[in-house]
Amino acid sequence: MFSVTGMQEFEMFSAEHLVTLGLFFGVCLGLVVFRNQIRHHKNVLKWMIFWTLVACQVSHQMWLILTGQWQIGDLPLHVCSLSSFLAMYLFFRKSVKGFYVLYFIGTLPAILAMVTPEMSYTFPHFDYIEYFLNHSAIPIAALYFIVFEGYRVPRKAILFTYLVVNIIAVPIFIFNFLFDTNFFYLASPTEAKTILSFFGSGIMYYLNLEVAALIVFSLTYVPMWQLIKKENRRRLVGMYHK
Repeated sequence: MFSVTGMQEFEMFSAEHLVTLGLFFGVCLGLVVFRNQIRHHKNVLKWMIFWTLVACQVSHQMWLILTGQWQIGDLPLHVCSLSSFLAMYLFFRKSVKGFYVLYFIGTLPAILAMVTPEMSYTFPHFDYIEYFLNHSAIPIAALYFIVFEGYRVPRKAILFTYLVVNIIAVPIFIFNFLFDTNFFYLASPTEAKTILSFFGSGIMYYLNLEVAALIVFSLTYVPMWQLIKKENRRRLVGMYHK
């Protein structure tokens, strides 16, 4: 289960992969459908999500260190790692703008990372379990803030988050250049075959990354837009019947 060389037979959309994705979407659906029953126990849910995020980050670093694999490229500086830390912060301190960023970089990107993972190990290897548990907990945390804490995201937050991500990308780019790392995949696409593999190279790669970010953020906003529109319609109907 903790071996470095064993259980490296991961297949995308295999039975284990599909079951894992199904469990994630099932939990998300359950949180929405049974939100009224869960609301009385939301503090328990809150700390379950928080400690899951902490355990995933800590245990992954420990496994890499104890098995002699750790390198500077394993620092938690990828988008999903930063989303994880941001979610932890939001559990302690409310921040509307902080949630804007979490919503856009921690929902659809994390889900896409589970659908097309850069993964070698298969279930029940520790790395498989930690990877999917961590990437599931991030959008589930965002869903918790929407369903149980009432966070909403305005359309203008798309541009706000886009600018924030680009500002963060500058020191990340410099760090990649100095230490030969690939955080935010700014140096090159993933080693595994993903959509980034079709982004070309050089300046075209960066232009495609920028365009892709805007497209992903826009698509991510669609469910929020529909939710706000539905709530506004319900509010207007309620006012009309008063």
